[in-house]
Amino acid sequence: MPTSEELNNLAQAVARNGDRQAFAALFKHFAPRVKSYLIRLGTSEGLAEELAQEAMVSVWRKAPSFDPALANVSTWIFTIARNLRVDHFRRIGNRTTDAEELDGDDMPDTLPQPDELLLTRQREAGVRAAMAQLPDEQAQVLRLSFYEEQPHSQIAKALGLPLGTVKSRVRLAVRHLRRLLDGLEP
Repeated sequence: MPTSEELNNLAQAVARNGDRQAFAALFKHFAPRVKSYLIRLGTSEGLAEELAQEAMVSVWRKAPSFDPALANVSTWIFTIARNLRVDHFRRIGNRTTDAEELDGDDMPDTLPQPDELLLTRQREAGVRAAMAQLPDEQAQVLRLSFYEEQPHSQIAKALGLPLGTVKSRVRLAVRHLRRLLDGLEP
């Protein structure tokens, strides 16, 4: 599983050189995650697949606009997917050609306002700074668990640690992060 930094580097390689191998790695990593994200938002499986594909095509086309100073590549890609979903529902408006696509809870949210985006970026920066202060072993299991969505048993196997140790490190890391981030919440 690539780290956030490696994923950012892959996106920059796509932006600079149109690197197809880097894009293939991004696609392999993000396409299933984007589809799952869209399904969790209430999108039908077929539409989620279509929007995930469209999002990845947008990543290829818009790669030069990616700026790792503003957000991680994952934030950027999931924002593209969310915006495509919102655009889709705006386009179809009140037409209900596919009952599976529309349902009362499935209408798009409004786009985030600039102040919400700024607050989100500030929080991301705060979390990154707090993560940098964690002991390496805690930061590693936290990244694998939350950012790469690996189950604790898989993390234990990959790191050669007992499952209980992985769970303890995650709990300690979350507690430590909470203490570090307490001053950041308004």
